Amino acid sequence: MYIAKEQRYDQMKYNRCGASGLLLPAVSLGLWHNFGSNGNFDTMEEMCRAAFDNGITHFDLANNYGPQPGAAEENFGRILKRGLGAYRDELVIATKAGYEMWPGPYGNWGSKKYLVASLEQSLKRMGLEYVDIFYHHRPDPDTPLEETARALDGIVRQGKALYIGISNYNKEQTIAILGIFKELGTPFIINQRKYSMFVRDMEKDGLKDYAAKNGIGIITFSPLAQGLLTDRYLHGIPQDSRIRRDGRFLKESAVNPETLEKIRALNEIAGQRGQTLAQMALSWILRDGDITSVLIGASKVSQIMDNIGIVHAANFSEEERRRIDEILK
Repeated sequence: MYIAKEQRYDQMKYNRCGASGLLLPAVSLGLWHNFGSNGNFDTMEEMCRAAFDNGITHFDLANNYGPQPGAAEENFGRILKRGLGAYRDELVIATKAGYEMWPGPYGNWGSKKYLVASLEQSLKRMGLEYVDIFYHHRPDPDTPLEETARALDGIVRQGKALYIGISNYNKEQTIAILGIFKELGTPFIINQRKYSMFVRDMEKDGLKDYAAKNGIGIITFSPLAQGLLTDRYLHGIPQDSRIRRDGRFLKESAVNPETLEKIRALNEIAGQRGQTLAQMALSWILRDGDITSVLIGASKVSQIMDNIGIVHAANFSEEERRRIDEILK
C-alpha cells in the first residue's frame, strides 16, 4: 500500500493559475513520453509516486499520449488504482483532446461531438469521474470557434471538468476564444504552449505578456527543447539518445555546430550558477514570475529529483540575463 510522504509539500513552490483559485506546482509532470505501451509500468508508477512525494501535484496527459493512443491514460489509471488515487483530492489531473484518436470524421480536431466523446473515453481509461483541467489541444481551422468554446463550457457544467484550458493557441486565437468564454462564464484559466530558450514564439506573438496582464495562466512544454538544453549532446549524439530511437521530435540536423556552440556557452553559465544546463533552462522559463508551471518529462526518478531542484534556485542576475540573451540572439 502506497503512503505518501508527510513532508511532500515542504519544498515545492505553488503559483496561482491566472486569476483563478487554483494553485499549480512550479514543476509539473507531463506523461507525453515514457508512459505508453512500450514503457515499464513499475518505472512509471515509481516516477508518479516520487513526483507526488516531492510536491508535484499536477499530472498532465492527453487522449493521444502513447504509444498507443490512450495508453498513457490507461497506465495512469492503473497507477491511481494502485494507491495514488487515495490522494485524488490533492491531485490536479489534466487531459486534452484535439489530435486524431479514431478513424472517420468524428475522431479529430474540435467539434462538440469529438470533444465530448473523447473526454468520456479518457475518464473511463483513468477511472475518474472528472478531470481538473480539460484542454482543447490545438485550434481547429474548420470548426466554428463558438462551437468548440460552447462544448468546453458544457463539459464543465456537466461536472466532467473543473476548469478549461487551451493548448497551442497563439495570442490572437487566445483573445478570440477568451471573448466567448467571458460571455459564457466559462472557468477558462490556462494556455499550454511550447517554450524554451530555443523556442520563443510565445514571446514573439505577445501571448506571454498578454496572458500575464489578463489573468490567464501559462504552462509550458518541451522546456529542454527535446533534450538539446542538456549536457547530453555536448560531445556528439549518443547511441541511446532520443534522436537515435525516435526522430519525430528531434532531428539529427538540430545538433549542428552553431547550436552546439550555444549549448556549450549556456552550459558554462549554468556551471557558474551551480546548476546543470537542464536545471538552468527550467529556471530561465520561470525567471519573470509570469509562467505558472513548467512541464517536465522523465524516464527515471533521478531526472524528476534533479528538476525539482530548480524551485529554490537563485534568481538570475542582470549580468546573467544579458549573457544568456547575447548567446541566444
